[in-house]
Amino acid sequence: MQYAENGDVHIAYRVLGDGPLDLVFVAGAITNLDVLWEMSEYRRACERLASFSRLILFDKRGMGLSDRVRVGTLEERMDDVRAILDAVGSETTALMGVSEGGPMSILFAATYPERTRGLILCGAEVKEETTDDWPWGESTREEFEAAMDTERVVSRWGKGSGADLFAPSRKGDPQLREQFGRLQVQSATPHDAIAFMRMAFEIDVRHVVPSVSAPTLIVHRVGDKICSVENARWLARHIDGARYVELPGEDHIPWIDGDDILDEIQEFLTGVREPATPDRMLATVLFTDIVGSTDHAGELGDRRWRDLLERHNEVVRRDLARFRGVEIDTAGDGFFATFDGPARAIRCACSIVESVRSVGLDVRSGLHTGECELSGTWVRGIAVHTGARVASLASPGEVLVSSTVKDLVAGSGIEFTDRGVHELKGIPGEWRLYAAK
Repeated sequence: MQYAENGDVHIAYRVLGDGPLDLVFVAGAITNLDVLWEMSEYRRACERLASFSRLILFDKRGMGLSDRVRVGTLEERMDDVRAILDAVGSETTALMGVSEGGPMSILFAATYPERTRGLILCGAEVKEETTDDWPWGESTREEFEAAMDTERVVSRWGKGSGADLFAPSRKGDPQLREQFGRLQVQSATPHDAIAFMRMAFEIDVRHVVPSVSAPTLIVHRVGDKICSVENARWLARHIDGARYVELPGEDHIPWIDGDDILDEIQEFLTGVREPATPDRMLATVLFTDIVGSTDHAGELGDRRWRDLLERHNEVVRRDLARFRGVEIDTAGDGFFATFDGPARAIRCACSIVESVRSVGLDVRSGLHTGECELSGTWVRGIAVHTGARVASLASPGEVLVSSTVKDLVAGSGIEFTDRGVHELKGIPGEWRLYAAK
């Protein structure tokens, strides 16, 4: 983490990659670089962008790790970006404006054409207020004022309730809701958030848009629930020479299942798409979970629990590396990993159980082998859900596997104890499970 100075204000920023072109990621309404980086899909999207650019991430003034000053105007926030570019020695850059980050990116590109090599508008808004001459806003002024009721905002802030609206494809996902709630709390206080949202509601960049001369890519999901696709269609009509790509889906957050968006961005900036990769593979999935984590956290306190959790993560990652496991996600106090061989996966799980005991913790783990769907570096599908359900039934210190896994390791010398037939929530049929020794 580094800081750029714009007058008396310090803006937190981070640089990833060393590609031949600079790319500034101008994020939406709320940001905290540390919390965002804990979200695996966000992290993978940034790593993909950094594979062909020098990616510059930052927290806008008044939010996250930047100075908690008053909400900045578009002009002040534009100056913050210039300060970051000067700090990293960037003469020209592409800007990727997402959602509320779109208007500032548009203003920068129009004001500093000599420093803008490209403009990317992703789910970007033009004007939030719905009016007679702009029917594609997010709300009328009356609706907005009702939503800005202080008691209402304070009562919901940090609960992550908006996650379902920002990412309908992940509706009801408790992990995303928890992460979104944490992002809210760590980005701004409810009162600061209200001030920011009031400022954003007044923005209207329609008169600036025709002045953009930089090469422009506009990419938008047709069913976006936050920002109407008509914003993008209007931008495409009013930015000369803009390339417009309309994609299926309803998610507003571009890094949720966003490989198609990243493909468009990479081709726009480099002229080359990511090489095609297989979209399915057979894999053994492993899920681990710390037993009694809530009780441990309550007994130890936040700081000591974080230290213990970090030691747990270190020993698990050491075992994953030893047995050629690929870490897919770390959610709270558990791991999700894949293996190209079920015997290695079982031996890794057994080793993790013993390793974690050395730091004073117990884990439960579950494994299943099946065909998985690939989405970039993410893995999903019924096999993944099955593995998670098997893990949820494991006892403390137990490595529980599906019959599929057991059958595939015949002759390995691994022994099993029959744990009977079970129904797995949301998974068809009955499943016989075994505890590996």
